[in-house]
Amino acid sequence: MNKTPALARRLGTFDAVVIGLGSMIGAGIFAAFTPAAQVAGAGLLIGLVLAAIVAYCNATASAQLAAAYPTSGGTYVYGRERLGPWPGFLAGWGFIVGKAASSAAMAMTFAAYAAPPGWERPVAVAAVLLLVAVNYRGVTRTAALTKLIVTAVLIALAIVVAAVWGSGSADPSRLWNGGLLGHGWYGILQSAGLLFFAFAGYARIATMGEEVTAPRRTIPRAILIALGMVVVIYAVIALSVLSALGPAGVAGTPVPLAEAVAAGSWGWAGPVVRIGAALAALGALLALVAGLGRTSLAMAREADLPTWFAAVHPRFQVPHRAELALGAAVCVIILIADLRGAIGFSSFGVLVYYLIANLSAFTQTGSDRLYPKFLQVLGSLACVILVVTLPWESVLAGLAMFAAGLLYRALRLRYSKPDTHKSA
Repeated sequence: MNKTPALARRLGTFDAVVIGLGSMIGAGIFAAFTPAAQVAGAGLLIGLVLAAIVAYCNATASAQLAAAYPTSGGTYVYGRERLGPWPGFLAGWGFIVGKAASSAAMAMTFAAYAAPPGWERPVAVAAVLLLVAVNYRGVTRTAALTKLIVTAVLIALAIVVAAVWGSGSADPSRLWNGGLLGHGWYGILQSAGLLFFAFAGYARIATMGEEVTAPRRTIPRAILIALGMVVVIYAVIALSVLSALGPAGVAGTPVPLAEAVAAGSWGWAGPVVRIGAALAALGALLALVAGLGRTSLAMAREADLPTWFAAVHPRFQVPHRAELALGAAVCVIILIADLRGAIGFSSFGVLVYYLIANLSAFTQTGSDRLYPKFLQVLGSLACVILVVTLPWESVLAGLAMFAAGLLYRALRLRYSKPDTHKSA
């Protein structure tokens, strides 16, 4: 393979933390509580704790691996290095396909809040094109725009919490309506799987390992800082909306934060929620586009995707071909697909991705081991449990997606030239 320009190391700890926050504090915080309340009621609070524990286990695995392999590609690279080419391919394939669907969902969520009725899909496509253009111009612009978006979203969330508790609409007794275990443990586990979807953005930091300064120190620190901050934010928001609406109220509206604000006397805060939700979806979409491009770059370098995607722009130092192709694919999904099941479909791919991350980290020894092995064992078991508790439609779609990927790789290895096989 011809040598291509390397990606530039320009991101410090603060930049990496902000990109992680932008990935996690996305549309999920404005929408994920509704399906979680539908399956678990007040038990979503337990689901939130379980999702945070699983996310922590997975974050330590990602941090430990990223410190040892500070290059683009995340678990695709880790799986190849620690477990072999096939597990690595499954991780990369699951990430790209699942997160492409998630990108389309984020774009549509942005449009739902920002577009006039009937213009949602064109506005969603325009958002994707705009953010692909931002990423194309270089990673420092991605980080700069993400900082602005995260700041605006955090201000909006602070206003929501203040409106709920400051207007007298909050009643803590509503938290326990129906009981924490009223929907059973299966419902709680389902809610954990749905809420985990919103936590999963910390992997974006690891996928950008080739562009982070002092990666062995910066990546683990940034991942855990970002995750810790998001756990606190999600817990505060969950307690606030449940106190304002009760579990049934949260389950009955697609915009629980907006309804929680409307239940009080701060009417002016309603538009703030809409702006915050739109910006949150935009921030998540921005980070998703960046992570998808870099994972595709890593896979193309190993010929697990067409090697045409391995090009790095000589001036802007980004994987421009991969980002343009993926941006086009996301636009197609927006125009033709029903995205109501995107969260479940994406969750399947993400959980398999982290299962491989945990198994890869479990094999590390010596100076590469930063955390106890039991965290990887717990993380692996939790990923499997959450996968099997997803809606059956999501499980079937996920299995079909992975089967298609395995068939693609098998055919490529069989019919391509021997010098393009890499280490099969």
